[in-house]
Amino acid sequence: MKGSYILIVELKNDSIISIGKKVEERFNKGYYIYVGSALNGLDQRIQRHLRKQKKIHWHIDYLLKHAVVIDVFYKENKVREECNIAEKLDVQLFSIPGFGCADCRCKSHLFYGSFGEVMSAVEKLQMNSYHFDANY
Repeated sequence: MKGSYILIVELKNDSIISIGKKVEERFNKGYYIYVGSALNGLDQRIQRHLRKQKKIHWHIDYLLKHAVVIDVFYKENKVREECNIAEKLDVQLFSIPGFGCADCRCKSHLFYGSFGEVMSAVEKLQMNSYHFDANY
């Protein structure tokens, strides 16, 4: 399966987190949406993000050391759509500049808002719900 996905992430406390080689960044407690794509194994990519034990590779891996994935949505597609999804989220939510978009020209692939704002934004994307074990 190929396509794009979003992770709904909850950060339970205000945190200062080092993201890669960047300086430490402050993240407010609350809800985040991370946008990604996987054109070679969507299910495997999502499962990797859900694992607690993994090699730290992407920006989101640093955040997930401090936060928990509470929901996942996906859309099957043979072309990369994550930037289009990110553009739609950018007009609805607060973006975290430069996060998760080193390989494109997007402003961000991580967005922040209240639970209601985040879920409203997700609903507008009309993506499929991904069922997973929250204790994974």
